[in-house]
Amino acid sequence: MKVILNKDLAPLGEEGDVKEVARGYARNYLFPKGIALPYTERTVKLFESRQAEIDARKAQKRQNAAGLKDKLAALELNLTMPAGPNGKLYGAVTNQTIAEELGKQGYEIERKRIEVPGNSIKSVGKYKVIVKLYENASAEVNVVVQGQAIKEEPKAAPQKKERRRYEEAAVEQSEAVAEAVAEANAEAEAGETPSGE
Repeated sequence: MKVILNKDLAPLGEEGDVKEVARGYARNYLFPKGIALPYTERTVKLFESRQAEIDARKAQKRQNAAGLKDKLAALELNLTMPAGPNGKLYGAVTNQTIAEELGKQGYEIERKRIEVPGNSIKSVGKYKVIVKLYENASAEVNVVVQGQAIKEEPKAAPQKKERRRYEEAAVEQSEAVAEAVAEANAEAEAGETPSGE
């Protein structure tokens, strides 16, 4: 089914684009939300009359993307993450982590637009992250991941004293059992002697 987009929709296209979509997708999602209109002579004429306005908005978006690209290229994000002594992170730096850090710096960018090498960063170091802006414009952001050592409580040494105590108790118990058996044998032998006479 042919539709004309009334609003920008990230994976599908931009305002004014003519797209071929499934009927159910159009009927159940695009039309009720006002994202698209059916492709008819009337809607084509409507969009032709709005073409100058749509082009002006697209030009403004391109200009904003170019300005944002320069700002992001000059930016360096420093992230401090818990890491082990070998530099491996206890977690991972994902596009969500970077989107939150950019938000703290004043840049509201959707996490879907951020491409992290290998989908996540799992060790300390310097990385370049791609941020998709508008159309085919994108910016490279330098990300420095630093490790933060976690203070580990000293692990208790293996409980040798307790183990020794258990071993000593087991030895004492076995000695007591051996003594009881010896006493029982001695009593049994003493009891057999008088009856044998």
